[in-house]
Amino acid sequence: MLKVNASYSKKVPVAGQEFSSQSYHASVEVELPDGLSREQLAGRIHDTFVLVRDSVENELRNGNGANQAPTALALAAPQGAPPQNNRTGAKASGKQLQFLTDLAIRRNMDINTLNAEARRLFGVTDTGQLTRQQASQFIDMLNGSGDGAREAA
Repeated sequence: MLKVNASYSKKVPVAGQEFSSQSYHASVEVELPDGLSREQLAGRIHDTFVLVRDSVENELRNGNGANQAPTALALAAPQGAPPQNNRTGAKASGKQLQFLTDLAIRRNMDINTLNAEARRLFGVTDTGQLTRQQASQFIDMLNGSGDGAREAA
């Protein structure tokens, strides 16, 4: 089994402050099956990097990075969303989002396709806006099982 780590970082100037910037970073580790050809391996590596890069760019483009500290980004609820304190209304966990990304890569889906499917199924902007329950349902759908049985993460 092969593992691929892809990461993407971007520095963004802070409005109104000279010589100041904020840095944004995302990374993902995925497992690839043995026996891939050189071209298949190169394609999977490329797709994984594009997924991570597009995720960072989408977050910044959607306004999530505008003049906020990076630590606040992970805790911020979507604008206009009610507070989510209960288990089913809580935001999807990092593990769930990682697993969704892994499943998308296994199915040769790019980030735009994955986000479009999340938008179609759950009415969210992107996978980062899914609740734990929605992410669980989405994982089940991508695994092809609606009965709650999932592959091991």
